[in-house]
Amino acid sequence: MTAKYAIYKGLQKPLIYRGFKGKFIYWGIGSLAGGLILGGLIGALTSMYLGGFLTIALIAAGLGYTFFRQKDGLHSKTRNTGVIIHPVHLKINHAARKKNSI
Repeated sequence: MTAKYAIYKGLQKPLIYRGFKGKFIYWGIGSLAGGLILGGLIGALTSMYLGGFLTIALIAAGLGYTFFRQKDGLHSKTRNTGVIIHPVHLKINHAARKKNSI
């Protein structure tokens, strides 16, 4: 009689955090960190109010961009519409063709 053991097969579901899936979680964290760093730097160099406004604007723009890129899926694919015709560039040497057919 053979013993059976349970095998752990991972999560079996994609990783989702607050609506962001997979690699887009890291994109969201990057946009948060980038917005804070750039906004803080601009706030330190100019004024606190401008820095605070730009921090919020940069974070919102980064998260919005990430959200809309997520709709395309985890892999960025070129989606062509219409009919695509690939040209054929075959050079046939008629003398060699006749020689091979004999």
